[in-house]
Amino acid sequence: MISEPIPQPRHDHSHHHHHHGLVNVPARTMGISLVLTVAFVIAEALFGWLGRSLALLSDAGHNLADAAALGFSAYALWIANKPSHHGMTFGYHRVGILAALANALSLVVIALLIVWEGAGRLRHPEVPNGGLMVAVAAVALILNGVISYWLHAGSKNDLNVRSAYLHMMGDAVAALGVVFAGAIVLVTGSTLADPIVSFLIAGLILWSSWSVLKESTMVLLEGTPAGTDMDGVIEAIKLVPGVLDVHDLHVWTVGTGVIACSCHILVAEQSVREGQQVLRAVVHDLDHRFAITHTTVQVEVEGCEPNDMYCAGRRK
Repeated sequence: MISEPIPQPRHDHSHHHHHHGLVNVPARTMGISLVLTVAFVIAEALFGWLGRSLALLSDAGHNLADAAALGFSAYALWIANKPSHHGMTFGYHRVGILAALANALSLVVIALLIVWEGAGRLRHPEVPNGGLMVAVAAVALILNGVISYWLHAGSKNDLNVRSAYLHMMGDAVAALGVVFAGAIVLVTGSTLADPIVSFLIAGLILWSSWSVLKESTMVLLEGTPAGTDMDGVIEAIKLVPGVLDVHDLHVWTVGTGVIACSCHILVAEQSVREGQQVLRAVVHDLDHRFAITHTTVQVEVEGCEPNDMYCAGRRK
């Protein structure tokens, strides 16, 4: 009986365009958020300068970074939906990751600037306008809270949106700190509350940017996606009937919702139909168990050398 062994080499490419539980943020939401944030940045910076409040100016700087973050994120969401082509075979998914990295780096720069200005204010203290601080920061708290609420759903599965969300949440907390600082100035007339709150804002900014900075860098370095159990992936592939072994396994993130995998599997000599069933089973298990949506599998037949051109025609 003559069987039809699998030709060497054999590849299977699985291109899944569905995303597991992804929530898209409407472009209109991003646009409205951007316009509101830019308008408020101008107003807050003006009031901070008039009221001699470093905390308000720091918050305005953070809000300016928010505006940049929203602009980056809106652009990334738009361009990521463009179809792939021969020049960009994976599409534009990485634009969102680059936007997230740029947002995180901008936060670090702003935090360092705030610390520098805060140190200068400690050396040359000024009494800010406490009432103005409370009023403007209260508006900032409401505005940033509302925009954070709009972005919350989309931030769970999209690193790009999460970077913008963290910007807004961080500024909401910072605005709350400015409210408290303004209240302290009103009650005590202290010159320390303003720079101290600025330092706290800087610390909050650095803390909120770290996770996005780390994750976006790992994606660009094609590290294993966070939470992926590589031992589990190997075991799942080996448990597929017909698979004897797996090697040269790589798992990485292309972009939001697109996790890719490539591997070589070793199988016994078998028919093409049986080989196709093995390939489909591997792709199916990786997709549904690990949310790996783009899989490339190369099949190697047991006992065949990679360059053995006669192996495919061998009789059983």
